[in-house]
Amino acid sequence: MGIWAIFKRELASYFLTPLAYIFIVIFLVLTATFTFFVGGFFDRGQADLQTFFSFHPWLYLFLTPAIAMRLWAEERKSGTLELLLTLPVSVASTVLGKFLAAWVFAGIALALTFPIWITVNYLGSPDNGVILASYIGSFLMAGAYLALGSALSATTQNQVIAFVLTAAVGVLFVSFGSSMVQSFFTGWAPAGLLEALRGFSFLTHFQDITRGVIDLRDFVFFVTVIAAFLWATVLLVDLKKGR
Repeated sequence: MGIWAIFKRELASYFLTPLAYIFIVIFLVLTATFTFFVGGFFDRGQADLQTFFSFHPWLYLFLTPAIAMRLWAEERKSGTLELLLTLPVSVASTVLGKFLAAWVFAGIALALTFPIWITVNYLGSPDNGVILASYIGSFLMAGAYLALGSALSATTQNQVIAFVLTAAVGVLFVSFGSSMVQSFFTGWAPAGLLEALRGFSFLTHFQDITRGVIDLRDFVFFVTVIAAFLWATVLLVDLKKGR
């Protein structure tokens, strides 16, 4: 019950400010721009959503910190954190409730891109199983970014600092799997290091899903990352309460 109460309070708070609507509009505009203009959706002549999903890791890199930065930094700055933690709800329940609200909000923005799924089915016969898996993978990746942002938001009272930290650390998790970083290490670094870097990359796991390589390990990776950063958030909030 405690998680549900926190969840409803937080989700409602998003739509009481212009932030929710601004985020959703920006997300929809950017996904359409990258898909149709930058990615050349029509020029490719293929009935799939590869161009649509290929930009998600980079879009989330800058848009999800805008959601996550307020999770705890705002509570600490306004002095409402202590009041929140005096409620008959555990710290873990509070962290989970706030995170789920942010994740569902991001999921709403993602779900509103459904017209492009309808469009590709109208134009051809895509593999809808792969598209569905890609949507689930995108949702899980958004959750991983938000869990990371939640932990970093708990370290500061400044939302701008929380945004920058989340974006900066997010770059590392994405770039580990990029060809540029991989090529930098290729030739002198051991193969085990390259594989380890790829294993920690959001980009690598998400690309595997969008290519139709449905491996349970990719989904488990995102769930594990979410759980790890939420656990870190609980420790940080518990450490900093009363300070």
